[in-house]
Amino acid sequence: MGGGFRKVELLMPKNKLIDMIKRQVSFMYYLEDEDERDIDICIDKSLEKVKRCFGAICNKYYHKSISPEFSEVIFNPLHSSQYTIFLYYLANTIYKETSNIKLCDRLYGINKIMSSAELFYEIHLPDIFFCDHPLGSVMGRANYSNYFSFAQGCTVGSNKGIYPTFDEKVIMMSNSKIIGNCHIGRNVIISANTYIKDIDIPANSIVFGQSPNLVIKSDLMTRISEIINKIFNS
Repeated sequence: MGGGFRKVELLMPKNKLIDMIKRQVSFMYYLEDEDERDIDICIDKSLEKVKRCFGAICNKYYHKSISPEFSEVIFNPLHSSQYTIFLYYLANTIYKETSNIKLCDRLYGINKIMSSAELFYEIHLPDIFFCDHPLGSVMGRANYSNYFSFAQGCTVGSNKGIYPTFDEKVIMMSNSKIIGNCHIGRNVIISANTYIKDIDIPANSIVFGQSPNLVIKSDLMTRISEIINKIFNS
């Protein structure tokens, strides 16, 4: 599949999306005049981030048809995983553009309530990432790169204050964990239930097992490309 970014359509009038966000904040916490203003100020930049991200995603639920090559990309706020990504970008944008930390905390809390995903607004997730059923996943303060993907039950965290570093195109399958002083190379698939701690993973490989007894296979590049290309238009 060819690279590049596609145009993304918001499947809800922007004013209705803004109203939905404000209602959620008000219902779960409280909403002040400052909050309404900052949501209004930051919504367009947040949507631009979402559109850049989603324009590189091939998942069929991000498209109007099951053939991504010939369909328009969509942002459907009623799709829970898409909304998880959006709420992260909104809280992160408000954090960067305003001093309204209390609103960031509430949006972060709403994301955890709705998706059970831990995407703190201070961490720097990349311009292009994907989460599939992100329930129970925790993304820590690592150094992420584009075309990063995680599923349910994934953890990225520190050991003795040191976090992992990711190159582009790293896919974390369900319940995989990457902890501590790790450099994960480009084009790497972390298989389900794999636990990596304080070890580097070479590029172009699939990883299985538990540290320190990992199995790293580097002769499966065709299979790695198939997995990545089902997620990203890269």
